[in-house]
Order: sequence, then structure tokens, then C-alpha cells
Amino acid sequence: MLFWRVPAPNEAMLISGSKRRRDDTQFRIVTGHGSFVLPVKQRARMLSLALREAEIAEECVTQQGIRLTVRAVAVFKVGDDAVSIANAARRFLTEQHRMEELVGRIFSGHLRSIIGGLTVEQIIRERDRVSQEVKAGSHSEMEKLGIVVDALQIQEIMDSTGYVDNLAAPHAAAVASQARIAQARADQQAAEREQEAAALKAAYERDTAIKRAGFQAETEQAAARASQAGPLAEANASHEVIEAQTALAERQARLAAQRLEAEVRRPADAEAYRQRTLAEANRDRAKAEADGRAYAERALAQAEADANAARAESLKNGNQELIAANRVVEVLPELAEAAARGLQGSQLTVLNGTDGLNEMVAGLVGQGMAILNTLRAQTGPAKAAQSGTDQAPGAELQVREQSGSVNGAATAARRDDSG
Repeated sequence: MLFWRVPAPNEAMLISGSKRRRDDTQFRIVTGHGSFVLPVKQRARMLSLALREAEIAEECVTQQGIRLTVRAVAVFKVGDDAVSIANAARRFLTEQHRMEELVGRIFSGHLRSIIGGLTVEQIIRERDRVSQEVKAGSHSEMEKLGIVVDALQIQEIMDSTGYVDNLAAPHAAAVASQARIAQARADQQAAEREQEAAALKAAYERDTAIKRAGFQAETEQAAARASQAGPLAEANASHEVIEAQTALAERQARLAAQRLEAEVRRPADAEAYRQRTLAEANRDRAKAEADGRAYAERALAQAEADANAARAESLKNGNQELIAANRVVEVLPELAEAAARGLQGSQLTVLNGTDGLNEMVAGLVGQGMAILNTLRAQTGPAKAAQSGTDQAPGAELQVREQSGSVNGAATAARRDDSG
């Protein structure tokens, strides 16, 4: 509508000329809604309730007499209540663009008074305290002006005399020393890290080169093996053929040796053994024959001597039986010689060597004596008794022993012959 006016959310509309008044004001305050403004009769003006900022840069003297330049920022606005809007409207409605300057001057005065009662150290270390005291000192004045201070911050404190720099010099030197030490440690650690990194890099490059060389060697080896695969296979095949031929030759040699062993050596050994056995048998037989002949001759000589003695004795005593025996004794050598000739061509095995041969010959002699005893038995008991009485006991015992020996030798010869 043409006469309907609505203020912005951050504005307060002041309508003058209205008959309705509130809080003893001479104008009506409208915020947050619209209102009719009658032309000619009423007049509406807008007061900004937006946030404003005032920058303060003021030279102050501290309690120690040191001049400081303090820069601060004050954030403020017109209060939202009707009293604050009315107070601000009466003072700044036509000079709203100068509100920051005017408020800044007020804060500057309070800032000088607050800093004048503090030392430099307190100002530097307790900036919040300075801000709060400035706000508290200007509260009543800001309230009269209808202004609400939201924040007051000291941005910078500048010292033209160098006091602050000198005050901070020991700390700055200590900090600088610590910074240099820290930098040196950092540089040392960085150098160590760089050395370790360089060592690791060199080791990695070395390992890489070794692996690359190993791979290259394996590649070359594989290529060489591939190029030599054909000749190597042929060589292996030839080697296997040679080994097979060698094994075959060895088996053939062993077979020939076995055949030679079976067909030549063993028969030759058997024949040699047979020849040695036959030679030994011939040697033993010749020796036995010689020993037999010698023993027979000794026995015949002994028998002849005994016969002569007996003959002499019988002739001396006139014994006819002994004369007959003498006759037998005379033919006994012929019997023994005939027996020896019979044994000469026979195949006999003589046991016990010379003792066995002696026993055999004694057996032959005993057989002759047995024949003599048979003849003596046939002449009668009386003659035998007489002959036995007349014969010497030693001669009869000797004849019996010789007869037993000849019988034993004959029996042994017959066993060996049958065997």
C-alpha cells in the first residue's frame, strides 16, 4: 500500500507526529512490523540497528611512564529495547555515519585512563583485563547513548621506546638459543636421516645391481643351456649308449669267465687233482711193495733161521714130526713169494701205512704157519703132544703170534678189497 511502511529486520522505524506516545517519547518506535504513515501529518525515519565496528589507535602512557601505542577494535550496536533506540535516535539519527567515530573517541578516553593505571607487563600479559575494564568504565556512557558493546579487543601494543623489545630480549635470546639448538638437532637428525636414506639407497642400488646381474647371469645361462641342449642331448645319449655297451661287455666278460671256470679251470683242477691222487697212490703202492718185499725177505730169513734151528734140534732129538715141519718150512718161501706175486698186480688199499703193510705180510706168514699146524694136527694127538712137549715154549708162542698177525692182515686186505 502507498502509506504502509515496513522497517527492515535490522532497522527501527521512528514515526513522529503521532498522537500516541510510549515511554514518554515524542515519537513512535516500530520494529519488526509495518505501520501506516499519514502523509503531511506524520513522518517516518529509519534508525539502523546493525552491528558497527570502531577502530581505536591511541597513544597511552603507562604507570611506569612509558608511552605505548595501543590499537583496539570495538564492536557495538544500538540496543533493541525502546529506551536504547530512543536515546540513540535523539543523538545519532541525523549523524548515523559518524557513530563509529564518536564511539571510538569515547573508548579511546577510557582506554587511556585504564592503561595509565597499569604497567607494561600487566598490559601485555592481561589484555582481557584491560578490555573488561574499558568496557566496564564506558558502560554508563554507552547506556546513555543507547549503545550496547558486544566486544572490545586489543589488537596491538606498539612501543616506540624499545622497552617491550628489551623486556622480551632475554626470553627472545633463550628462545633463539633453544631454537638454534632445536634447529641444530633437527639438522643433525636430518643429516642422520639423509645418511641413513643414502645408505639405504646405496644398499638398495647394490641389491638391485646384484639381482640384475643374477638375472642376467640366469638369462645367459638359460640361453647357453638352450643353445647346448641339442649337443648335450646327443652327448648324453652317446654316454648312455657307451654305458650300456660297457655294461654289456662286462656281463659278457663275466659270462666268459664263468664259462672258462666251468669248462676249463674246474676240469683242469679236477684232472690235476686226479693226477696228483694217482701219483700219490702209485708212490704209496710202490713204497708199500718195497716195504712188503723187504719185510717178506726179513720174515723169510727169520723163518729159515728158526727152521734151521728147529731142524737141528729135531735131528738132535730124533723127532720125525719136526722133520715134516721142516719140509713145510722149506717150501714156505716159495709160498710167500707166490703170494707176493699175486698181490703185485692187485688193486689194494693199505691202511696205516707201513704198519698196515707189516700186518698184511705177517698175515701171509701166519697163513703158512696155519697150514703147518693143520698138518701137525693130522698126525695124531699123541705125536702132537710129544712134539709139543719136545718143542720149546718160546717157538710155539712165536708161531701163534705170527699166525694171528697173518690172519688179521688178510682179513684187513679182504675188507679193503671189497670196499
